Amino acid sequence: MIFRPSLAFAACLLLATSATAVPAVQHQEHETEATRIARWQQLGYGMFVHWGLYSELGGVWQGKPVSKGYSEQIQGWANIPSDDYLKVAARFAAPKFDADAICKLAKDGGARYIVVTSKHHDGFAMFDTKSTDYNIVKQTPFGKDPLKLLSTACRRIGVGFGVYFSLVDWHAGHAPEVQHNSNPIPPAMEPLIEQQLTELMSNYGPIREVWFDMSAPTAEQSRRFAAIVRKLQPQAAINGRIWNNRGDFVTLGDNELPPATMQPPFEVPASIYHATWGYRSWQQRDDLQGKIRELATGLVQTRAAGGNYLLNIGPMGDGSVVPFEADVLHGIGAWLQRYPGLLDARPSGLPRQPWGATLLRGNTLYLAVHEWHAGALRISGLANDPIAVRVDGGDAALHWHRDGNDVVIELPAATPDVLLPVLRVTLSTPLRAIPANIATANGDGVYRLGKNDWRTSTSYTFGSGYLTQAESRVSLAANIASPRPQRVALRFIAAHARNDRIYHITIAGRALDIAGSELATRALDPFVLPASPATNIDIRLAHSAYPAEDLGLSFDALELRPVAGTPR
Repeated sequence: MIFRPSLAFAACLLLATSATAVPAVQHQEHETEATRIARWQQLGYGMFVHWGLYSELGGVWQGKPVSKGYSEQIQGWANIPSDDYLKVAARFAAPKFDADAICKLAKDGGARYIVVTSKHHDGFAMFDTKSTDYNIVKQTPFGKDPLKLLSTACRRIGVGFGVYFSLVDWHAGHAPEVQHNSNPIPPAMEPLIEQQLTELMSNYGPIREVWFDMSAPTAEQSRRFAAIVRKLQPQAAINGRIWNNRGDFVTLGDNELPPATMQPPFEVPASIYHATWGYRSWQQRDDLQGKIRELATGLVQTRAAGGNYLLNIGPMGDGSVVPFEADVLHGIGAWLQRYPGLLDARPSGLPRQPWGATLLRGNTLYLAVHEWHAGALRISGLANDPIAVRVDGGDAALHWHRDGNDVVIELPAATPDVLLPVLRVTLSTPLRAIPANIATANGDGVYRLGKNDWRTSTSYTFGSGYLTQAESRVSLAANIASPRPQRVALRFIAAHARNDRIYHITIAGRALDIAGSELATRALDPFVLPASPATNIDIRLAHSAYPAEDLGLSFDALELRPVAGTPR
């Protein structure tokens, strides 16, 4: 086996590349999947809309606030009998529902797609379905299909359209197990789910995202539900809560920001108030500026890690948007307009910085400064000298100097943006990062990379339901200092690998695909290690069955040992 030029557009940090990227298309049959995920990642920021029969109640039952649980699950938390819950539909007229206004709010707020609840756990369908009379068209004075109105408005206004679909259905037979909502799906419920999914994927034009939620389907059920989406909306991205690793991306926990090692693709579902997603009439709403700052910070932290951010609103029962929530969205939109290009930036590849987040677009490095203090702001690990440093959108240059491997910027005392200031660092060449940990050869010229020399990128895998989450290792990366070109042989020490998997090893832009059985049993053919102050080594699966698939690889060390021969 020999090393060859890599065809992978790897999602790892390469010293002369700009950002974490979508994994490469390595075979024609994977092209649709890779393109679908890449297109979804480019959206970056969406608006969630939780609106349903529960919105009419506004978190109140029999004149008393229901403080337990999310208000969209009020039927379960308040133990409301089905007959009484259905009576709520008789007054659900929603006279102020305005699809254009909702879609325009998303666009003005900077969001590029919306995801709307087509059916929540209560089983009340918020669309015109032939599968059941338990729907908004047949049971309410509103009598219209809001998904049809919203999907049409999205296309007219230029916003992507997506749907939320609960796999839990209290009306169709699931018990309101509100603590975890991990009900198995009985076979008798499958035709209803399949018919409703078919209608949703057939009647509302192009779908950008399908957001499944809760329940505990079997692997076969997850496969069949996903297959309906794949057949009818092949460009739609499916979230991870379809379970059994059938989704296109991982859905993090509610309002959970990504851990430092999180590998895309993933999405952060965020709510304006962490206590609820559906409308709550008695919710405390104050400190507008603080709320905009909190959510803008969450958005930029998510984008800096390579994820999408989905921020929720919960319209009132009359169909109108809560004014405070509209103000929050408009505030985020105005903030994004002050920093054009920020939303399209991707992870920089720099180490995490204690003062905020870094993103990259072309040769422009954005610094979102969460902690603004007069004096020195240190960018750790930036090898490039900037051409200029400015507050993004402004002309006044800030002074900077180099201190070893860091660039230090002098900040003025007054913050230029009370929400979240962003600096723009212009580079003349593609960003080059200096890794925090660079291994060197021992006295015999041997590189021995032990467990502490590797940076691990992680994700989450899921079996049947929310409680089956497990962390996975999707890639390993390390760096070595090689002062001169030399021929070396690579060998894993005490390795255990999956025999049914091919591993993709990239070193300084050259790559090798090797079977797990060979990786664990022999040294690889010699190759030339180039001279570099920080040669990158990356290990991942050549072809993942799903984005979060675990490497299934362990070893005590990776050795690169010099061998005789002249480097060529």
